[in-house]
Formats: sequence, structure tokens, C-alpha cells
Amino acid sequence: MPELSFLLVAGTAVLLGAVVQSSVGLGLGLVAAPVVAMLDPALMPGTMLIATFVLPAFTVAAEWRNVDWRGLGWAVLGRLPGSAGAVWVVATVPPRALAAGVGVMVLVAVALTVRSVRVRIHRGSLLAAGLVSGFTGTATSIGGPPIALLYQHESAGRIRGTLGAFFLAGTLMSLCLLAAGGQLHASEISAGLGLIPFVVAGFAAGRPLCRVIDAGLMRAALLVVVTISGIVLLVQSALG
Repeated sequence: MPELSFLLVAGTAVLLGAVVQSSVGLGLGLVAAPVVAMLDPALMPGTMLIATFVLPAFTVAAEWRNVDWRGLGWAVLGRLPGSAGAVWVVATVPPRALAAGVGVMVLVAVALTVRSVRVRIHRGSLLAAGLVSGFTGTATSIGGPPIALLYQHESAGRIRGTLGAFFLAGTLMSLCLLAAGGQLHASEISAGLGLIPFVVAGFAAGRPLCRVIDAGLMRAALLVVVTISGIVLLVQSALG
């Protein structure tokens, strides 16, 4: 079992991230992965992948009518080679370097979100986004931004539903590949299972909040939190 201090700190981050993701479609990995990586880089990415597997299942159950199933198929197809390549990275790159990768991925995601880069949704962009998402999601547990950028101008329900279905399929794929490659360890599984109650609590809190909290305020707060987390994680990795 993970230590109580880990559960309290990481669990709080997971709960907050789950509240955000259940409202806007993504955020659990962006908020919680830097915290988990700072607490113990060796627990990445397995711990976060296990913890995040539950939330998209709930999201899909609530939003399945809004899922873009055709686009999802192309994105998942693109994710497979990206995930496979990331297994090699996890096996060869030191945990602290992976932690730095999480920080970089967070800051890149924030920069792209602020710029509101718009990319058309078609077969090529879906395959490319799935490829990048598969690599970053398997290596760092943060795979949402590439797909989120494609769907950011769609309706809220379509964003939540499609991202949820993509996360569900992609996380399962990543976990299976990591396990097959011998890169999913008992400590990661134990820590991930310990964080699941916080995910459930965050989902329960976030669903009602998505109807009453101003989306612009939530988005701004999220960007501040993840930017600080990414910078702190990069500084910690650099100092060793």
C-alpha cells in the first residue's frame, strides 16, 4: 500500500483533476501527473494510467450519445503505434527524465490551449493526433491535449464524450502494452488503485459543478495550476 502522505497529497490532486475533467473533458492527467511525478517519479506512468482508467468509463456512460464514433476509430488506430513506441521509452529512459517529460508536455499543452490553435477534423489529423497522444499518454500519462485540440470547438457534450471514449480505449491499450513489456510494476498498480476513490469523488463533485461554474473561470484556474506544476517539475528534474 502507498504511504498515507502520498495518498493525501496525490489524492487531492487527483480529486481536483477529476472535478475538472468531468466538467470540461480533460484535466486529470494535467493536474495530477506532475504531482505524482514530483512525489515519486518511479510511479510514473503506471500509477496515473490506472487511476485515470475509471473516470472516462463514467464519462462515456453519461455522454455515450455524443461520442464521435467514426473519428474515435481513426484516433485509436493512430494511437497504437505511438503507444508501442512509448513502451521502449519507458523501458530505457530514467524516471527523472520521464518526470521532466511530463513537465514539458504540460507546458506545451498550456501554450497550445492559450493560442487556441485550430486544426480541421479529418482522417489525417485524427491519425496524427492519435499517434502523438499514444506516445505521450503511454510515456507520461498525459495524452489528452492532441485530441482535445481537434475537438475544442465542438459542443461540450461531444468533447466530453469523445475524449472520454478515447481515454478509455487509449488507457487500456497503454496499460496492456506496458504490462506486456514488463514496465508495469506492483508499486504502480498499488498506488493507482489507492487513488481510484479520489477519482470517483472528483467525478461525483464535478458533474453538478459543470452546470453552475463559469467555464472561463475554471479554464483560467486550470491553466494557472498546470503551468505552475509543470515549471516546478522541470526545476526539480533539473536540480536532480
